[in-house]
Amino acid sequence: EVKKAEKKAYEKVIRMIAHEVNNTTAGITSTLDTVLDILEGEEMTDVKEVIQICSERCFVMSNFITRFAEVVKIPEPQLEHRDLNKCVDSGRRFMEMMCADRKIGFRVSCSEAALPVQLDATLFEQVLLNIVKNAIESFPDGAGEVIIRTETGAGGKPCLEIANNGAPIDREQEMMLFTPFFSTKPNGQGIGLIFIREVLMAHHCSFSLKSYPDGYTRFKIQFLTA
Repeated sequence: EVKKAEKKAYEKVIRMIAHEVNNTTAGITSTLDTVLDILEGEEMTDVKEVIQICSERCFVMSNFITRFAEVVKIPEPQLEHRDLNKCVDSGRRFMEMMCADRKIGFRVSCSEAALPVQLDATLFEQVLLNIVKNAIESFPDGAGEVIIRTETGAGGKPCLEIANNGAPIDREQEMMLFTPFFSTKPNGQGIGLIFIREVLMAHHCSFSLKSYPDGYTRFKIQFLTA
């Protein structure tokens, strides 16, 4: 109930902010475009450049806040019977390429037995790619590895683990993870983890993200059986 109340609260705040920011930036951009039209043919290169920069910044700000607003518009998952191993394997090649671009090792270790789950394959793929992307960004110098494992966990529930040995998450950061607008990255916007949280909660998954003494940070997800 606390999570639901929190979600409703930040949904309302995000919608209000998005509405006001987009209205304001649209007005500013329109005014700047009018000024540029008036200055057409004038030798005022520096002024025109400044106006263009301001207009571009308005566009970036509008796009930024729109992305936040989209977080609260995640569609209801269309659940289907799937094999978790096959879902992981379907995105394997792309994730390998993501890691290879940063010279990061990548391994997948799937359970030999099929792991039946109910999930929305499209949303799940986006969640998995977001988690791997975050893992890749935890490597300051590109050295290390990302490991994906699937297995049968407690009570016979299918489990997925994405581990990396990049920069660890400290205790203070761990307490703030999945909080709206919080990010461990200097220029992070806090969008990715909120998207992940909302999708996993919609799938009724239990999940955790923390660093362990062996130097690995693990994102663990436990699914309901199909």
